[in-house]
Amino acid sequence: MIIGLTGGIASGKSTVARAFERLGIPWVDADDVAREVVEPGEPALAEIVERFGDRALNEDGSLNRRALREIVFADADERRWLESVTHPRIRQRLVAKLERLQAGGAPYVLLVSPLLFESGQAEMVDRSLVIDVPEAVQIARTAARDDVDESQARAIVAAQMPRAERLSRADDVIDNGGDETALEAQVERLDQQYRRLSSTGLSSLE
Repeated sequence: MIIGLTGGIASGKSTVARAFERLGIPWVDADDVAREVVEPGEPALAEIVERFGDRALNEDGSLNRRALREIVFADADERRWLESVTHPRIRQRLVAKLERLQAGGAPYVLLVSPLLFESGQAEMVDRSLVIDVPEAVQIARTAARDDVDESQARAIVAAQMPRAERLSRADDVIDNGGDETALEAQVERLDQQYRRLSSTGLSSLE
């Protein structure tokens, strides 16, 4: 069974994934794969440079993520173009990585993806788990973590699926607005549920 773990930016997806990992559950991070497909020498990076020129590159030839982020968050058409270049390649690699993890014998595996619903990756999973925090917390964490100003942090949050819609599409929700103990308790409860589902071969418990 594959559980799709998602949430808005700075909601704590990796923190939750590591909590599951401590319980013996492996995971694949779509963000890591997204970085792989735009590394130097990759076809996707060549297409990005062809469209945006050298402003999309750092001096060492790697992708200038800050510059690209400013371009695509200012222009929805450019963001859609970028997604058309990267998403199919990301999906292909995710499928391969998930298959390898499933072969390892874990009761279930996690696909951690900030764009689980937006990218169509939800089709790859049996259940979706949303990590939820208030938007004000997302904005503050994003500004601090990514060294961007509040207006850009707001734009990043606004460009993502609205919180209410994300929650409406969730099979399960973890509230990450509390302390670590509360988070661990929620993870342990869901882990037990997912193990039961996996043992029955179902994706939902009646």
